Amino acid sequence: MATDLPAIVEFRHVSKRFRPDADERPALDDVTLSIRTGEIFGVIGESGAGKSTLLELINGLTGPTEGDVLVHGARVSRLDRAALRALRRDIGVVFQGVHLLSNSTVRDNVRLPLRLAQRNGTRSGKRGEKSMTAAQQRDAVDEILSFVGLSHRADHFPAQLSGGERQRVGLARALVSKPPLLLCDEPTSSLDASTTADVLRVLADARDQLGTTIVVITHDLDVVKAICDRAALLEKGRLRELFEIDAAGPRSLPSYYEQVKRELTA
Repeated sequence: MATDLPAIVEFRHVSKRFRPDADERPALDDVTLSIRTGEIFGVIGESGAGKSTLLELINGLTGPTEGDVLVHGARVSRLDRAALRALRRDIGVVFQGVHLLSNSTVRDNVRLPLRLAQRNGTRSGKRGEKSMTAAQQRDAVDEILSFVGLSHRADHFPAQLSGGERQRVGLARALVSKPPLLLCDEPTSSLDASTTADVLRVLADARDQLGTTIVVITHDLDVVKAICDRAALLEKGRLRELFEIDAAGPRSLPSYYEQVKRELTA
């Protein structure tokens, strides 16, 4: 991957303390790094290393105690409420346990961000680029369901899906508005090797075909080796090292049998 691409996310000497007056270790401590446009960037580290805090800072869910976080060149902590909402519309988010509306079909779950964007645009008295007609929304949902390989599940309910299918519905929902940035917090931690490979293929395709920049938190080094271009190792809130990775592609993930054999016979 080219190393001269512009940064979509920048951390400039960022520290985060949730209790600034207390004598405790900061969640992030003087972190400086850039995430390039169009790359898949991994964030690894032990529990409590600051990985989730890093994502929350990108999404504006919390602000830095010191330093600056920039997304698309804008200092996130200085955005007013309207600008922050606009920024978040350009950021898709996928969590470890995807939360779907149990009484809604797959199609309606995926359509939800488009309906909310339309409602928010109407309430503010202006119609933004993301606002679509009902027909355009249906087309966008059908397109992204085909992209994640779930067209045949469009009218099913979450209870009728496997864990891997539910995770791909979550990815479809996060990608339906074609955000330039996607944040993934342990998207494969509860999946077996086969369904993990399916999810990683969607992520790789999102980068390659949609141009989405992806930030992935994971404990699974096989995931990092499979799809990431670079990875940051966090240790007790500090950036320990940045690794350049020769991603082999999601098809290179070891099978479940290979993982079992490796772990139980080592």
